[in-house]
Amino acid sequence: MAVKAQTPGRRTVLVVGDSMSAEYGLRRGSGWVALLAQKVSSEAPRFEVQNASISGDTTSGGRSRLPALLNQHKPQVVVIELGGNDALRGLPLKMTEDNLTQMVQASQAVGAKVLLVGMQVPPNYGAAYSEDFSRTFARVATAQKTALVPFLLKGVADGPDAMRLFQADRIHPTEAAQAQMLANVWPELKRLLK
Repeated sequence: MAVKAQTPGRRTVLVVGDSMSAEYGLRRGSGWVALLAQKVSSEAPRFEVQNASISGDTTSGGRSRLPALLNQHKPQVVVIELGGNDALRGLPLKMTEDNLTQMVQASQAVGAKVLLVGMQVPPNYGAAYSEDFSRTFARVATAQKTALVPFLLKGVADGPDAMRLFQADRIHPTEAAQAQMLANVWPELKRLLK
């Protein structure tokens, strides 16, 4: 997703994520981050949202991209929505946790508040892996004293009509799910914009 230049005098919310935030398979402007930008524009107009999400990105990719993004955008708030692709590739959870920790610390080192957005994986990865993966986000958030959305897809993946809210790949949510994803993120983010 293209990242535009920061408007002078505005404060920035930087979203660093994967396909869940990069509008994979969706109409441009219909994803939860675009909806977030609209909400921020009306409810916290001194802020603007910069979406630096890339489909397929992992925590390793995000960690390597983050220093340049922090330097470019000088954000006051960083939203980190990464880790799902680590799990889909079966990467070691310790590596995911270390990468998330380093991203949070790098953001905090430049004075930004951080919102960590958690993900869960289906139980076919094994109950132990699935549970430990979802706990990874809480561990990082607790250790680094940062805000947390435990599960970006709450009310989407675990709802009664979940399949209706996913694209044919059964991984990426449809346009109809984006408002719920925003609703999951907004209460925690709103606190950080004060």
